[in-house]
Amino acid sequence: MTTPGDNAKTALVEELNGLLADHLALFVKTKNFHWHVAGPRFRDLHLLFDEHAIEIRDQIDIIGERVRKLDANTITSIGSVAGKTQVKDQDDADLSAEAMIAELRDDNAAMVKRLKAMKPLAEQANDNATDGLIDDWTDMAEQRVWFLSQTLK
Repeated sequence: MTTPGDNAKTALVEELNGLLADHLALFVKTKNFHWHVAGPRFRDLHLLFDEHAIEIRDQIDIIGERVRKLDANTITSIGSVAGKTQVKDQDDADLSAEAMIAELRDDNAAMVKRLKAMKPLAEQANDNATDGLIDDWTDMAEQRVWFLSQTLK
């Protein structure tokens, strides 16, 4: 018999796997931009993109392990990442620095939106640990949005 708590946990796990896919996709995109940025602000942007990539990378394992602690399976392949992420691919290695910054800002802003929508799911599942982690991840994503937004001014 399925209980409302089971449904809430299932919904939360589904979103955590989407968040995991977003982090994996955003890590790759951020590293792509780190490697391909060019122009007069190369050094500053190269370092900023790398700092952001490292922060995103460090969250990947925590998200995956959170899913496993909920006794569920994580995404398992590049195909499953592609199927669950909201981050759009970017294969253009010749984007302007400003286009890279704007795209990363928008991707991180979408992640903030996804995270905020996850809060009620964690509450409905009575998952205080995930609820607290969502607050931390939201703060980190909001900071990335802030840095990227300020860089565009």
